[in-house]
Amino acid sequence: MTLQECYGSMGADYDEVIGRLRSEERVQKFLLKVLDDKSYELLLTSLEEKNIPEAFRAAHTLKGISQNLSLTALYHASAVLSDVLRDRTEYGDDIESPFEELKAEYERSIDCISQLKG
Repeated sequence: MTLQECYGSMGADYDEVIGRLRSEERVQKFLLKVLDDKSYELLLTSLEEKNIPEAFRAAHTLKGISQNLSLTALYHASAVLSDVLRDRTEYGDDIESPFEELKAEYERSIDCISQLKG
């Protein structure tokens, strides 16, 4: 899988990230670091423990990472969940749907990035 195919499969903006980072090598270098990022694991743990401030922090970090790498679909899912969690202290049923969307986009992105890594 090429970097451009990976971006297409993730629902991400290849042209935008190339415009920002200027080379495929640089994009791939930073994209592969997503595989080692612990923000998603922190999000899972925090939601399980109903630690909403920490869950917000993790979702917000994922939002920033995905925005910087032009991972458009993951960015939008992270932004929605971040907005739901912002300024909250208690868990509510309205968290589940945005979390499931973020989970699906995260898994799709990680799958594509793993294929790119080889």
